Amino acid sequence: MVELGYTLSSEEHGPMDLVNHATRAEEVGFDFASISDHFHPWVSQQGNAPYVWSTLGGVASATDEIDVGVGVTCPIIRYHPALLAQATATVADMFEESGQQFYFGVGTGENLNEHVTGERWPSHSVRLDMLEEAVEVIRKLWTGEMVSHHGDHYTVENAKLFTLPDDDPPICVSAYGDQTAAHAAEMGDGFWSVGPQDVVQTFEDEGGEGPKFSQLTVCYADSEDEAVETAYEWWPNSLLPGQLATELGTPQFFEQACQMVEKEDVREADSILTDPDPQAHIDSIREFTDAGYDHVYVHQIGPDQEALFDLYADEILPEFR
Repeated sequence: MVELGYTLSSEEHGPMDLVNHATRAEEVGFDFASISDHFHPWVSQQGNAPYVWSTLGGVASATDEIDVGVGVTCPIIRYHPALLAQATATVADMFEESGQQFYFGVGTGENLNEHVTGERWPSHSVRLDMLEEAVEVIRKLWTGEMVSHHGDHYTVENAKLFTLPDDDPPICVSAYGDQTAAHAAEMGDGFWSVGPQDVVQTFEDEGGEGPKFSQLTVCYADSEDEAVETAYEWWPNSLLPGQLATELGTPQFFEQACQMVEKEDVREADSILTDPDPQAHIDSIREFTDAGYDHVYVHQIGPDQEALFDLYADEILPEFR
């Protein structure tokens, strides 16, 4: 049975709006929420990038039942993994108090967010090595023991966490290619992706177990023309080809690259659903479940989140209950 989630889009909304969206998602009946972890928005129009760990404190205080995940954090450059071990342990403890599950999604990141400390942006293979070591450091610290670690990429000296949840949150590893999916199966407690990526099969074939998350990006409006206009204005970055999304360093660079995106590209794109027909949403979610995902979360592009909440409360969520 699929669990349906809602995206807390940190690039488009301020922290208190995100907290309010989480409470609405809970009221509507979503099973979980996923929040993005960005230092910058993709393009300036999106206008936000609040600190995710502060926002999660607000979400934990304002909600009672809905599970929450970070989809996803890059624990290798902008953050030292020891600090993330503390942040995630604290957040997991807060959600655990009311019986909510916290999921920790991790990945190799984008230059857009990670360059800000002035550290070198390595190749993907190096970042994957760093991710494996970072996960190792985080798991060591979650034991509550005194930890010293001297690895290829990170040093930890005499560190011990005193605030810990009763159970470690699942670490769900993001992957978009077969090589990374195989590594995800080895180091993770679950899988995280965007779109119905077929590499989830690689994750399973390599022995990966646990929840499998993926995001459906939509723009729901009264008409498809209105949805296309909104998506073109607020989220053209999802139409960029290849590896640009991981390599470009600033919102301004993304805006320059997005000049190659036309409105008709948005209408025809597989990566954004703009059809207002509820059946199109139902069919898209089933595409994800057919691919092997058991946690599908929906990102509504643009300011109007209530339109999506109403649609899913009335038409979509009951179809999957």
